[in-house]
Amino acid sequence: MKVLITGKGGQLAWELEKLAPQGIQLLSCSVEELDITNAEQVNQTITQFQPDVVINAAAYTAVDKAESDTETAYAVNDLGSEYIANACKKVSAKLIHVSTDFVFDGTKTTPYQTNDITNPINVYGASKLAGDIKINEILREQATIIRTAWVYSVNGNNFVKTMLRLMAEKDQLGIVYDQVGTPTWAKGLAEMIWALVVKSDKEQGLSGMVQDERNKENIEPLSEAPLNLSSEATLLHWTDAGVCSWYDFAVAIQELAIEKGMLEKAIPVRPIPASAYPTPATRPSFSVIDKSTAEQASGVETIHWRKQLSAMMDELAEGER
Repeated sequence: MKVLITGKGGQLAWELEKLAPQGIQLLSCSVEELDITNAEQVNQTITQFQPDVVINAAAYTAVDKAESDTETAYAVNDLGSEYIANACKKVSAKLIHVSTDFVFDGTKTTPYQTNDITNPINVYGASKLAGDIKINEILREQATIIRTAWVYSVNGNNFVKTMLRLMAEKDQLGIVYDQVGTPTWAKGLAEMIWALVVKSDKEQGLSGMVQDERNKENIEPLSEAPLNLSSEATLLHWTDAGVCSWYDFAVAIQELAIEKGMLEKAIPVRPIPASAYPTPATRPSFSVIDKSTAEQASGVETIHWRKQLSAMMDELAEGER
């Protein structure tokens, strides 16, 4: 089986490369090797490699910068997704596309289901949703869209590594307590994606496999988006298990870092409201997503976010020794 991954160097693509199963012929492309905003380059690369599956892990993820850099955000997240989908259709490749919890507005108080109505409240979320819609229009059942949130990894820049740096440098920190969601270790997300790929290879195609599960369990397909599109693309949600605020996440990071000898001393971590830390982009106050459809489709169970965080920090500490 031939698999092409976009976004090489990013957190998810890095974990996907590390975890690639035996027997997979893998081509992982950085932005320098495959600029997804270049339709000709996308078409040429995918046509030449002839992948069975494309995993699109490339995205514009600078949430605050996107508010002023709207054109670039849409070029990557919307047009880039369209170009990849068109190329996948040309070579009959399945597409696994990574999306975001930010397609929702955060007004719910129970986990978002895959068929809940989308209503992004920032440019990043809107640009990602636009790409999701394009993928559905072009590929239908040939595509699987996975929404995730709060991604971190040993590789790259992320909240965990930022907190560790600031906790070593500062006397105290104020962290937002009224934005609630669930962290995602990119390694766990990568494991679930590979489980989907392997399972699809055994069961005559990813979309067919998930469609069978959907029919058995009455799982809903991708909800109608603002453009009022019905969908045949498979839509899944994935994060680690459990719920926390950014404040809870930061407190856990410090506790584990002290326990593992990654920090010499604890500093005060104070809970603050989001209003005390204004940012260019408005963020959902609640973005917990229901993972049951992804667990059913992949056969992989979610693991509690604190256990995943501890495992990631062990890897990080080992790499620094």
